[in-house]
Amino acid sequence: MPIILLSSLGAWLLAQSIKFLYSLIRYKKIDFRKFISPGGMPSAHSALVSCVSTKVGLLEGFDSTLFSLSVVFSLIIMYDAAGVRHAAGKQAQILNRLVEDFYESHTISEKRLKELLGHTPIEVFIGMLLGISFALIF
Repeated sequence: MPIILLSSLGAWLLAQSIKFLYSLIRYKKIDFRKFISPGGMPSAHSALVSCVSTKVGLLEGFDSTLFSLSVVFSLIIMYDAAGVRHAAGKQAQILNRLVEDFYESHTISEKRLKELLGHTPIEVFIGMLLGISFALIF
């Protein structure tokens, strides 16, 4: 398996494991969904793509076309994680409140929308640092 793929998956797994352990310590219960769920600290998306870009830079050169492309796609993914998906999560919160208000006064039984879809900028930044560090260490 190529080292870039292996180390990037390792960075993703480390980020997801941190979320799992945090949830275990905070809520004192095991929630395996934390290994695959989006959102939370640190951003596994950012860890994965920043690890890819760092490894590409180390192996192919930081002045290579491949590194440039990797950075561009990494920035798009991190922007989406912090921007678009975070905004969608906020909209889900508002819709859930509307459904709850309507439910109290009328009859409706809709499932709640998933509110934690994206990341705050600090979650993306920490995920990025985790991915770069992982790439440099492994």
